[in-house]
Amino acid sequence: METRIMSTFQLRIARTMLGCLAISMTLFSSAAMAGDQEHSIDRQIESFTLPDYLGRDVSLADFKQHQAIVVCFLGTECPLAKFYGPRLQALSQAMANRGVAFIGINANVQDSLTEIAGYARRHDIAFPILKDLRSQVAEQFGATRTPEVFLLDSDRRIRYQGRVDEQFTFGSGVGLAQPNATRADLKLAIEELLAGKPITINWTPAKGCLIGRAREKADQPTFTYSEHIAGLIQDHCQNCHRDGQIAPFALDSYDEVAGWGEMIAEVVREQRMPPWHAGEKSTAHFLNDARLSDAQKEMIFQWVEDGCPEGDPAATPPPRQFTSGWFTDEDFDNVVYIADQPVPVKAEGVEEYRYYEVPGVDHDRWVKTIECLPGNHSVVHHIIVYARPPGGEPIPQGSTGVKTRHFSWLGGFAPGTRPLQMPDGWVRMIPAGYSLVFEMHYTPIGTAQTDRSAIGLIYEAPEKVERVLRTSLTINTDFKIPPHAADHRVRADRPFERDTLVLALFPHMHVRGKSFRYELVDPDGQSQILLDVPHYDFNWQNSYTLAEPLLIRKGSQFRTTAHYDNSDFNLANPNPDEEVTWGEQSWDEMMIGFYDHGVTVPEARRLLAEDLEMLEQQRRERH
Repeated sequence: METRIMSTFQLRIARTMLGCLAISMTLFSSAAMAGDQEHSIDRQIESFTLPDYLGRDVSLADFKQHQAIVVCFLGTECPLAKFYGPRLQALSQAMANRGVAFIGINANVQDSLTEIAGYARRHDIAFPILKDLRSQVAEQFGATRTPEVFLLDSDRRIRYQGRVDEQFTFGSGVGLAQPNATRADLKLAIEELLAGKPITINWTPAKGCLIGRAREKADQPTFTYSEHIAGLIQDHCQNCHRDGQIAPFALDSYDEVAGWGEMIAEVVREQRMPPWHAGEKSTAHFLNDARLSDAQKEMIFQWVEDGCPEGDPAATPPPRQFTSGWFTDEDFDNVVYIADQPVPVKAEGVEEYRYYEVPGVDHDRWVKTIECLPGNHSVVHHIIVYARPPGGEPIPQGSTGVKTRHFSWLGGFAPGTRPLQMPDGWVRMIPAGYSLVFEMHYTPIGTAQTDRSAIGLIYEAPEKVERVLRTSLTINTDFKIPPHAADHRVRADRPFERDTLVLALFPHMHVRGKSFRYELVDPDGQSQILLDVPHYDFNWQNSYTLAEPLLIRKGSQFRTTAHYDNSDFNLANPNPDEEVTWGEQSWDEMMIGFYDHGVTVPEARRLLAEDLEMLEQQRRERH
């Protein structure tokens, strides 16, 4: 039967966003296989001279009095480089009196001296950051990504190469993070070097963004930026990769796109970008299908192979026009902020979910468009906005530990989500007297930040309302995933007791999630695969919106099947030795198949009255 009051399990949709940082971060996981990178251990580095962002020349020979040198390859827009910049500065300060020097190098063609200066200023980095204009020093080191660090001994031989620490899970996007780093690889390597000991682990795979190197251009390229690539980037990338949106940089010029060329080719080849995970076995057609065609992919690969040629600038299509900050290009009837002033977000550590309650409406509102907007994309992990029934004590601003069981889902934001496109006449309902409650999850990025997120609402005239959107689910909470199980299956079925119009599907698992499937079984026992997600990615929370609402007949059922990988081969797995059960943290697991469906206005009012009556009865019983 339909879940009417927001149950504990519906509440967990909020946790859907757990472990998903900004879209920006997910783009730049390290290579899926360690073989992607070669190490340079024992290579001797010849002295080099590069300018810093102030124009002063700095040489490796300037540090001859130091026992060890840490050379850090950094990028101004790489999310991991942003996070680890302050961490490297802190380690530099801790080692300053022990004969260890730190040098930063930026070898990205797309990063200007002004941008490097801004990066150093924002992250309070005191050690020099040099500009490797032609990537020659990066080539000497064998550096491929940012951030990637190299520890040189007194003979200037490479003794350690790789990551700073392993807090962010290798191979699955930096959005999957342990609360704290359990092995400080670089620090341990420095300590062992200073102590005259062999370095226990001298190479680790670097995570992050590919260095944007200068390339030789083909004499007769097949494709050019102006005529072929610019329009493709506008149509498929700039919804996120523009100023004021969730991506870490704007892809709005030739220099930017060319600088990220190899990274773009990598994420397209590995199907991390554009973020879309519905497989070929899916029979449903989706309104928000983000896939590139095979021809478009090959165009990108060949353009990068040819050195990212620009072509005739006059052939570049005019810039696309976007609404600043928002995806929605209409004016909102109401924009509600979490607070009157920006709220603080700490620099380090784990932020508990915070709750901000704001007044709602004094009469029923029918809402046809809902969009949540992060005020600070770099730290907003997710936003959930609930409609809270009247009664009960007010929620103090910024409270933690709030129970949202009886709140109604209104809207949300997480990497990969877009405002749900509802058919004409379909709405969400905010009943009279209900307040709005923002659930905010912040992810510290190494520097203190502030945020003032908001929700935008566009109302529908009551006479135009035909369907009210509700969220239901298939769910299985009674499972145990054995240690080292590489393909553990969990199933949940949901019968339909009445004809139902379904609009969208939303699968949810955690870091061991491997695949997810929705099958529709009709009353005659015939089945079809509506949605098949063969490679589930916890970094992205895609809602799959059907091109047309699907009428599911009474007596049919959803059969949802999830598979989990609790083995060592799952590089996102926090502990393959553990048996895994249901839980709200990312190191636990969930098995939920959400679906959005529409009910008539009289049915919506009846369900609302029953919700309030049940809630009032529970309050009387407690007192």
